[in-house]
Amino acid sequence: MLRVDSIDQRIVSQLVADARSSYAEIGKVVGLSAPAVKRRVDRLLDKGVLRGFTAVVDPEALGWGTEAFVEVRYRGNVSPGQIRASLEPLPEVVAAYTVSGAADAIVHLRAADIHHLEDALERLRGVDMIDRTVSTVVLSTLLERSPTPEPRP
Repeated sequence: MLRVDSIDQRIVSQLVADARSSYAEIGKVVGLSAPAVKRRVDRLLDKGVLRGFTAVVDPEALGWGTEAFVEVRYRGNVSPGQIRASLEPLPEVVAAYTVSGAADAIVHLRAADIHHLEDALERLRGVDMIDRTVSTVVLSTLLERSPTPEPRP
């Protein structure tokens, strides 16, 4: 595991706040030259601390404002790879996690509206290996943020 120092943490914080920041802009904040920031960012990418840069999209603005979390229970022993393979064909599945407890996985679904969500849930329940689902529809998002690399107090 790569150890990141306080400068690396501050670079990552700047990129989380605005991934479009130039190396020179980041350098001004952290006290390094643009080439030094680039070397550090390249190292953080090579070591997997940074996995890439992306645009953050508002799903509601794209017409996918209805969401639910679904506990999924599979029949028998099912590997994480099999769970992933069973969920990948469903475009409404935006994230899935193996979990401890009664469920085998938690699935995050997004849909255009409640009717689309119902259709997606029916297709999910139709997956051969799935035994049972328990759905929770999201009413509002109270907090959503990226993890901060700053050390906790």
